[in-house]
Amino acid sequence: MGSHRRLAPSGFDRGALCVLSATTALIGAVSAAVPAQAAPLDDTRAEVDRLYRQAEKATEAFNEAGERAGALRRQVGDSQDRIARQQERVNDLRERLGSLAGAQYRSGGLDPSLALLFSDDPEDYLDRASVLDRITTHQAGELSDLQDALRDLAQERAEASRQLGELEKSRKAVARHKRTVEGKLARARELLNSLPSAARAAYDRASRSGRAGLPGPGGAAPASGRAAAALAAARSALGRPYVWGANGPTGFDCSGLVQWSYAQAGVSLPRTSQAQAYAGRRVPLAQARPGDIVTYRSDAGHVGMYAGNGQVIHAPYPGAPVRYDPVGMMPVSAVTRP
Repeated sequence: MGSHRRLAPSGFDRGALCVLSATTALIGAVSAAVPAQAAPLDDTRAEVDRLYRQAEKATEAFNEAGERAGALRRQVGDSQDRIARQQERVNDLRERLGSLAGAQYRSGGLDPSLALLFSDDPEDYLDRASVLDRITTHQAGELSDLQDALRDLAQERAEASRQLGELEKSRKAVARHKRTVEGKLARARELLNSLPSAARAAYDRASRSGRAGLPGPGGAAPASGRAAAALAAARSALGRPYVWGANGPTGFDCSGLVQWSYAQAGVSLPRTSQAQAYAGRRVPLAQARPGDIVTYRSDAGHVGMYAGNGQVIHAPYPGAPVRYDPVGMMPVSAVTRP
């Protein structure tokens, strides 16, 4: 029985093994490299989206603080007007009381019986005495009015001082939220700029949920003439840039677009998306009609206007102009009909 010798690998075999080993190693390296490269890109895009959401929330807080500061400025102005009017009244009362006090002093320096004795014209004295009695009664009323006016003036000044304190707090809140927004947007821009040009372009083209296959706007009629006018205004803003804190007409944030659009229809809406969610009657999403206000996420941090055929018009985020997007691009929290 013959024995079998193990043949040494030929040169071809050794070369083939080397190639196979190298190929296997290359495949492994590529397989490892693709997820490693894709993961950071996905992480960067996710972080940009997160920063935009946080900036949007801070923007609405900025809008709310600005609205509050504006209301307080008007209140302070009204209080200052009332204080000026009340001070004028106090000054007038003081002047009248001074005149009355002087007349009483000049006429009341003598005992009434002696004044009658030395009077050149007793009848004239009696007439003047009767007038002075009435003046004294009137003076008491004037003093009471002055006391009331001074008390009102002190209250107005205290209220104005409180309002000024609140206004200063609101100003600080505005500045704080502004710094927060600017910081998050700057970080988002920095991350976007770190993406490869192709990835950055793809992000710029993408929306929160994709926009492919959108039907043309239309469908059901608006619920009212003012809703139709507001929708027409929103459509006129298509293509205008997102500008945080802006409510038109050249740029908008999300709630600024809705507020401005309804203002063109003669309807005054609150400034923030959270307040706009309660600026009318709630309706189910399935019954939404063009012109309805659609707010998103549990915090109502984003808002748009329903345009029909499953679309909204909204100001999406920095770098994305006012445009149509699917109504379901984010979780809907409420549909409101002003």
